[in-house]
Amino acid sequence: MDAERLIAISRKDLAESRAVPEVMASAWRAQCLAQAVGDHLALFGPQELRGEARGLGETGGRRVAGAGLPARRPGGASASQLSEVLDLREALEGLGGLLAEVGMALVGVACGTDEESLYWQCIEGIDAADEAGDRVRVMLRRLPEPDRARPPERAAAAGPADSAAGA
Repeated sequence: MDAERLIAISRKDLAESRAVPEVMASAWRAQCLAQAVGDHLALFGPQELRGEARGLGETGGRRVAGAGLPARRPGGASASQLSEVLDLREALEGLGGLLAEVGMALVGVACGTDEESLYWQCIEGIDAADEAGDRVRVMLRRLPEPDRARPPERAAAAGPADSAAGA
């Protein structure tokens, strides 16, 4: 499954999480997805992004190891399903948004708990989401800006025959 779709599913999963265990599990699954995207880009992404992508993979893996949470919600998606990144900019922007949402959700859980171990789990998750988000922002800055002066591929591929038919 492509990264963009997995990210969209993860964002929906997090948004629909109501109980604390669901929020925590969704947050850790999002970190697994960040790790998977990082690992994928470290192998197959543009050369100028590979260092940050490796760091993203390590950040996610370091925090998720041993969390003991389900890899996937029933009917949801799993980071292990990642097969490709179709649109690198879209994937990174979506992943950045997901990581920001994870941080906010964990702040909500941390502020609402009296349980010390859960509080510190949230703090660790917030740190992980923040560090991963920083790496995503660095990768986005390193991407070349889309060429807005050039017409979209479809318009260029239509050719003069299509233009004459519309006149």
